[in-house]
Amino acid sequence: MTPYGIFLTDLDELFLYFTESKVTSDFIVDILADFWKSEQGRFSEIKTLLINQDNGGENNSRRTQFLKRIVQFAQEYQLNIRLAYYPPYHSKYNPIERTWAVLENYWNGSILDEVETALNFAPNMTWNGKHPVVKLVTKTYELGVKLTKKAMSTIEKQIKRLTDSSHETFPDLGKWFIDICY
Repeated sequence: MTPYGIFLTDLDELFLYFTESKVTSDFIVDILADFWKSEQGRFSEIKTLLINQDNGGENNSRRTQFLKRIVQFAQEYQLNIRLAYYPPYHSKYNPIERTWAVLENYWNGSILDEVETALNFAPNMTWNGKHPVVKLVTKTYELGVKLTKKAMSTIEKQIKRLTDSSHETFPDLGKWFIDICY
C-alpha cells in the first residue's frame, strides 16, 4: 500500500489516501477531485489553488497525462491552479514531508502486513493535535498513460509556464511554476 497526502498547512489539516494500486497521474488528480468535492464548501471564496508538490514522475511539470488531467480539473471546478514544484533534494522544505515522519513514528516499527492494519493506525496519529482524514482508494490505475505530442501541444496552450526572459538574473522557471486558468 502507498499513502498519498494533501496537507493544508494554514489549518494543520491532513488528508491521507491509501492505495494498493500504483500512484499515477490519474490517481493524483482523482484524489484532488475527491478532496475538493468533499471540502469545497468550506472554501467557497477560493478561486485559486496553490499546489506545492515534488517533481516526481507521476506529477512532474512535463508529465503529459498529469497536465491534461489537472487542466480538466481546473475547468470542471472553475478554479485557477498554480503548480509550484520543489527542486530535487529539497523535499525537506515541503511541509507534508514532516507529516510522513510523524506517521512513521506513530507506526513505531509495527508490521503493516494488512490493509486494515495500516488503515487503523493512520486515523489515530495526530498532527498538531488533529487526526487526519483517511480514505482507501480501491481503483486500479493504468501505468504509462501519456499524450501524443499533438495532444500535448493543445494542453500547453492552456497552461502558462513562469518565465522571465527579459531579466538575466532569473532563470527559466517554467519547470517549477505553472499556472492554469480556467
